[in-house]
Amino acid sequence: MDRTVIAYVIYLLVSIGLTVWVARTLSRNGRVFLADVLHGNEKLADAVNHLLVVGFYLVNLGFVALYLSDDGTITDARGVFEALSTKLGVVLLVLGVMHLANVYVLNRIRRRGAMEREQLPPVPPQGWVAPQARA
Repeated sequence: MDRTVIAYVIYLLVSIGLTVWVARTLSRNGRVFLADVLHGNEKLADAVNHLLVVGFYLVNLGFVALYLSDDGTITDARGVFEALSTKLGVVLLVLGVMHLANVYVLNRIRRRGAMEREQLPPVPPQGWVAPQARA
């Protein structure tokens, strides 16, 4: 088997494994966060969480597939490691950026919801007082 094909197989296995692991971690921990953001609406939190995970998979696996091609052939074992380290390093950076982007967006949504809750008076108005005339 050609060393380039071996590098491709290892790259795909590791990249897909890392993508699945990060997506599951985000899904499990993000669900609790989304439930808080969406005021305890569990069904909506699950639906939004699922949509975010699907988008995460599509973007990251699409990137992994596009980044699969190589500009040269790998001639020795050192070349396999160099190609893998470069490719996997870029995939890890993209996964990290996607994770930070998800956390940033969710935090903005959560902060906006907290600000909206603070704008409501804690007690509804109970009456009206007429202004007094100044002397």
